[in-house]
Amino acid sequence: YPSGNLAIIVIREKNRLTCIVQEDKRKNAKIQAVFKSNGRSTCYYPSGAVWINTTIQGGQYLDQAGSRVRRWTWPNGVVSSGPQVPLSPIFISLNRHVGVRILGQDKITVSFLAMGQQAKFSVGVEVQVSDVRRLPPPARLSEDELLLLAFRVRILWLFDRLHGCLSFPSNEQRDKIKPPAYLITQTLKILQLCTTSDISDELRSSIRAIVNA
Repeated sequence: YPSGNLAIIVIREKNRLTCIVQEDKRKNAKIQAVFKSNGRSTCYYPSGAVWINTTIQGGQYLDQAGSRVRRWTWPNGVVSSGPQVPLSPIFISLNRHVGVRILGQDKITVSFLAMGQQAKFSVGVEVQVSDVRRLPPPARLSEDELLLLAFRVRILWLFDRLHGCLSFPSNEQRDKIKPPAYLITQTLKILQLCTTSDISDELRSSIRAIVNA
């Protein structure tokens, strides 16, 4: 950085590379982004919350509250079950000097601009066919995680209902308001997870009761 603080670090470990972006601080600088040559990367908000996360299958863009704004899959056939979602170009600024551009799996660029000069780092990776066999199995949510997700969605429903009561005191007006699409989507996803997860029937019934209350 113009301050003299280290901005970007590139580490080589055998055949793998890791690119790290740090904030502009001399001591205890927080990591603002990590890009790995195995296809995994994460960008963080200044608050430390995850901003963008990518894997060999695709990626997701989150807001500062942790809610998913969008997701996508890479057009390489290496995807989990479900429909493929194409990527819309993403441009973000990690700070005043460092930006990230995502146009494709092999077209991810970290740009550094300071004092009229620019440096670009290509941190994208193209998945090889041989990598498909080494894909780890999809992670399964534990029973506690499923319960936490269910309670989180229930709390969001209650907040939405409270907002409706404050905005529209009349029951007739409130009944005409449709719930937010993201709440319906999250509820359906949890119900689907209950169906596909290896959990007891009692827990499955409890989770359904929580989200459908």
